[in-house]
Amino acid sequence: MGKKRYSICIDYFGIQGYGPEACHPITKEVFILSEECTHDCSTCAANCASREKKNEDPKAGNPASSVKKVIAVVSGKGGVGKSMVTSLLACAQRKKGSSVAIMDADITGPSIPKVFGVNERAMGVEEGIVPAETRTGIKLMSMNLLLDNPTDPVVWRGPIIGGVVQQFWKEVWWGDVDYMFVDMPPGTGDVPLTVFQSLPVDGIVIVTSPQELVSVIVEKAVKMAELMNIPVLGIVENMSYFVCPDCGKKHYIFGESRLEELAKAHNIPVTARLPIDPAIPQAADAGDIEGVETNMLDDILAAVEKTRE
Repeated sequence: MGKKRYSICIDYFGIQGYGPEACHPITKEVFILSEECTHDCSTCAANCASREKKNEDPKAGNPASSVKKVIAVVSGKGGVGKSMVTSLLACAQRKKGSSVAIMDADITGPSIPKVFGVNERAMGVEEGIVPAETRTGIKLMSMNLLLDNPTDPVVWRGPIIGGVVQQFWKEVWWGDVDYMFVDMPPGTGDVPLTVFQSLPVDGIVIVTSPQELVSVIVEKAVKMAELMNIPVLGIVENMSYFVCPDCGKKHYIFGESRLEELAKAHNIPVTARLPIDPAIPQAADAGDIEGVETNMLDDILAAVEKTRE
């Protein structure tokens, strides 16, 4: 972008700033929240990321950016391939010519940079934190882009993690973006609530797997969206089946799908099924998710695009 860039400073209370005099070396100790924090800003003089600014639109983004649509990708529990689906949706939308970004809101378990093969540290300019870009031009912001060592744990309490997610929205210089996909942490806890309350989310996509559909976990995610008055655009069932490479027969490794039944019960109009395909995780491990070709999410993308109308 041709601008002078600065390192980004992180301490006990999140992302503190960037500039020639604002930064210090990052050590492992800064990822452990001080036990002295009471999360009551009225009793504390620290200028930390958790302190809310008065008289500010809670959903206002970076003033130098324009993000047209925000789509949250959620799951009732971990291990169902949510980050993979987020990445595939972003790649497919980018191939259509849209300007696309991914916010990795899974602060303590970020995986988006690895999937795209992005390793460089994020830097800051006057307009904000500069997101990384993939080889096809998808903009990324993730906690792993702020760490010296991507394997270092981020041991923060919920309010601090929520504050960093807000900073990803307000302080990252996203520029002009048609579609932002937010890779959420699993469950219905602090971070999903922060995203729904702090970002202008236009819709959510729920990712699940066959064995999860027999439980109440997916319904919890659906009901949270209903409570927050955010439409569920569709459900993606990952690992839905396996196609034998020899005979072409479908095998339902995790049991028969109940996807349509669940979607009908909650009036969710669009569903999609992704098979167990070793080529997809292999591409992700190699940082080449953009090389994966699939049309199995086209109906979900159509629902995403309709949110612009």
